[in-house]
Amino acid sequence: MQRLHEVRFIRSRRNARLAAALPLIAALLAGCALPPRDNRTQSVALTPADAQSTPLAKSVADRLARHPGQSGIDPLADARAAFAARMDLAGAAQRTLDVQYYIWRNDLTGTLLLEALHEAADRGVRVRLLLDDNGIPSSLDSTLAALDAHPDIEVRLFNPFVVRRPKMLGFITDFSRANRRMHNKSFTADSTATIVGGRNIGDEYFDATDGVVFADLDVLAVGPIASDTAHDFDRYWASASAYPADRIIAPAAPGDLDVLARRAQAIRTDPAAVAYIDAIRNTPDVRLLLDGTLPFEWAHTQMVSDDPAKGLGLAPKESKILPQLQAVVGRPSRELDLVSPYFVPAEDGTAYFTGLAKSGVTVRVLTNSLEATDVAPVHSGYARRRPDLLRAGVELYEMKRQLGAPGKRDEKIGSFGSSGSSLHAKTFAVDGERVFVGSLNFDPRSANLNTELGFVIDSPTLAKRIEEAFWKVAPQLAYEVKLDDNGRLYWIGRSGDQTIRYDTEPNTTWTMRVGVWFFSILPIEWLL
Repeated sequence: MQRLHEVRFIRSRRNARLAAALPLIAALLAGCALPPRDNRTQSVALTPADAQSTPLAKSVADRLARHPGQSGIDPLADARAAFAARMDLAGAAQRTLDVQYYIWRNDLTGTLLLEALHEAADRGVRVRLLLDDNGIPSSLDSTLAALDAHPDIEVRLFNPFVVRRPKMLGFITDFSRANRRMHNKSFTADSTATIVGGRNIGDEYFDATDGVVFADLDVLAVGPIASDTAHDFDRYWASASAYPADRIIAPAAPGDLDVLARRAQAIRTDPAAVAYIDAIRNTPDVRLLLDGTLPFEWAHTQMVSDDPAKGLGLAPKESKILPQLQAVVGRPSRELDLVSPYFVPAEDGTAYFTGLAKSGVTVRVLTNSLEATDVAPVHSGYARRRPDLLRAGVELYEMKRQLGAPGKRDEKIGSFGSSGSSLHAKTFAVDGERVFVGSLNFDPRSANLNTELGFVIDSPTLAKRIEEAFWKVAPQLAYEVKLDDNGRLYWIGRSGDQTIRYDTEPNTTWTMRVGVWFFSILPIEWLL
C-alpha cells in the first residue's frame, strides 16, 4: 500500500507540473503564431514604358534596339566589382529598386549597401527590400524597422520568425514552414538593370574580410531579362510567405535611421576600410553601362524561378526550378560542365548524371573539397555518391582551400571569382552552347525545399569560359578524384609540374573524416 501511495503521489506531482506547464506552452505557441497578412500595400514593378525615361533605360536603348529579343550580359566574377556594381546601381536608380536576398550580414558591406538604399529613398526612389528571415541576424531588426518607417522604403520578411531571439525556436514550433527558405538573390534598378547570381550580402561574398572569402559568380544584365526579373520579384513580394516587417519586428526608435547613416560614414572613414572603399571606386561596370561603353555579351536569356508557393510546400511539381531547367536546357548531347559548392545528387541525381556519362556525354563536376567546404554535413551527402559517379565515368574535381591574399585578384580562377578560400559559384554549361548562372545548388534542399532563381543564357562565348576552366583551372586549383582497381578513392593534386597522390581526403584530420562518415549514415540527405 505504501508503494502504491508513492506511485500515486509521483503521478500526481507529474500531472501538476504538466498542468502548470500547459499555459506556458500554450503562450509560447501563441507567441509563435504569424500575424495576418491582410491589407498589405499593393505595388508592382515598372513596365519598360514606365522606365524608358530613366538614365539606365536611355543608356541601353540604342543597343537593345540593335539586339531585338536579346539581353546584355556582363559577368561579375570579381568580388569587389560585384559589390561596386550593386552600390552603383543603387546610386543610378531613379524610380525603383527591388532587392531580394537570402543572407544579409550586419557588417561592412551589408551596412554600406543598406545605407545606399536609404540614400536612394531620400532621392525619391521606391525601395522594396525582401529578405529571407533565416538569413538576417536579429541585430539588424532595429535598422530594418527604421528603413521600413521611411515613406519610400518597404521591408518584407519571407517565412519569418515571430520570436526574434532566439529565432531557432521557430524551427521547433513550425518546422515544416521554417525549413523552407527563399534562396533567391536579385538586385534590380528601374526594371532595367539587374544583378543575379550566387552572392548574398556579406563581407565574405565581396572580398572584404581577412577570413573566409567565397569564389562566386553573378551577372549584370539589361534588356528583357531585367524586366522579367522585376516582375518575378512581384510574385515573391505578393506571395503568402512575405510579411510586412512592421508586423514582425518591433517599431524603430527615434534616430535609428541616423544610426545607420553614422555607421556607414564611420566605415567610409575607418582606416581599415579605406583600401576596400578605394578599390570598389575603381570597378566601373555600372558607370560604363551609363555612358554606353560596357561590353555586353548579347544573348537570348531565359529566367527560371521557383513558384514562391514552394515556401509553403504548395508549389506544383512542374512549377519548380528543376523541371523548368530541363524544359529550357534539354538533355545534354555532348558535354555537361557543372560547378556547385554544395553538390548532393542523391539517388535521382546520381542516376541522371551516371546515365548521361554512360550514354557518352562528358560530365565534369567541380565542387568543394572537405578541406574547403563550410558545411561538412553537405559534403557527407556528396561523398557517399562519389564511387557510383566515378564508376560511370563522371569526372569529379574538388576545389582546394585557396589561400590568396584578400583584395588580390587571382586571374587563374577566371569565371569562378576572386582568390578565396571556398567555392560558392553555382553555374553549368551544356554542349558548349548554353550557360546557367543563379542561386541553385545541386542538392535536395534546392530542388525540393528552398526557392531558387537563375538565368539560362544561350552563349557559346560564356560556355567556353566554363569549359576552359575545367581544362586549365581545375587541374591546378582542384583535386581530381579517382578510383583505383580495388574501388578505393584517391585524389590527385597538381602544383605546376608536380603531381601528388592522396589516399585520404587531402589536408583533413581523422576527426573531420569521421564526422563526414557519421553524417553520411544519418537519414538527413533530404535536408542537405
